[in-house]
Amino acid sequence: MRRTVFNEDHEAFRETLRAFIEAEVVPVYDEWFAAGQAPRDFYYKLGELGVFGISVPEEFGGAGLDTHKFEAVLYEETSRAGVQFGGSGVHVLLALPYIKMLADDEQKKRYLPKFVTGEEMWAIAMTEPGTGSDLAGMKTTARLSEDGTHYVLNGAKTFITGGVHADKVIVCARTAAPTAEDRRHGISLFAVDTKSEGYSVGRKLDKLGLRTSDTAELAFVDVKVPVEDLLGEENKGFYYLGHNLASERWGIAFGAYAQAKAAVRFAKQYVQERTVFGKPVAHFQNTKFELAACQAEVDAAEAVADRALEALDAGELTPAEAASAKLFCTEVAHRVIDRCLQLHGGYGYMNEYPIARLYADNRVNRIYGGTSEIMKTIIAKDMGL
Repeated sequence: MRRTVFNEDHEAFRETLRAFIEAEVVPVYDEWFAAGQAPRDFYYKLGELGVFGISVPEEFGGAGLDTHKFEAVLYEETSRAGVQFGGSGVHVLLALPYIKMLADDEQKKRYLPKFVTGEEMWAIAMTEPGTGSDLAGMKTTARLSEDGTHYVLNGAKTFITGGVHADKVIVCARTAAPTAEDRRHGISLFAVDTKSEGYSVGRKLDKLGLRTSDTAELAFVDVKVPVEDLLGEENKGFYYLGHNLASERWGIAFGAYAQAKAAVRFAKQYVQERTVFGKPVAHFQNTKFELAACQAEVDAAEAVADRALEALDAGELTPAEAASAKLFCTEVAHRVIDRCLQLHGGYGYMNEYPIARLYADNRVNRIYGGTSEIMKTIIAKDMGL
């Protein structure tokens, strides 16, 4: 079936991005992997390439393109090469939608030009040690000072991707207590400068996968946040978080599909080159059947991911549809990558092979952005169950 989701502009971007990855990422990726993060100056290169400004309005230095299709190309090309762009995905996929939706004109003038160039990298801090998917249970607080000039932020966050290199972090905190009728009431969002006194980065967490993205614990002790850095209105943070979950879950779905597609590519190449019993592994019927089954699953996931992409760009992707796409694509990727690793035999367990890294990277897709169990709950509710 002919794919119709991308046009000539997207394919031109693909060619540029593929050349960039081959020249700037592949030769040094093993060093990033060993270090557990991409170097900070790499993000300036992404800024120069224009990756951060695709959907940022032109008046702030971006290209002003209201589409997620270039992000989709990025997912496909990084997966194809078996690499990650550090924690930069959070910068664009998670943080930018909140800036565009909530920041007023004055805030956009302060935030977006440096966002586009990579001079200021952004992350978002939702999860706390005791909350996980239950964001309404967060304990971090932000109390307005007596003179009304700033908020005083106290608390802790964990699993914050991009947290080590971040210059600004969108922090979710309680500005009011929950009500008996609504546990979600009282959460607000703040753009916090990581150089603020009382702000500290704890451990850089040792993850199973996504080794080149810096993921950290954050702590806030009487951090002063100017009222000018409140994003949107007080106490409406939970609504804002819910508003952007569809795009976040689409990103995870599309990324998972792209990983599954890459896994088939890696496995196909390996079985054609690897010889056992005097024959290429690709010669055996089981190998052919396994890869054929994987390809069929990837084709289905591609169709689901593309359909969700078109709906997202049209502003029509519903929470249930996003949950369905995430659930399906991440489960497909889990099965496909596992089977493709099996075709590598013992070498599939070695980190020098991209399939091993892909296996580890993929596992979190069924956890973050809402677990698979949460996705099923959303879908069932939409079904009237």
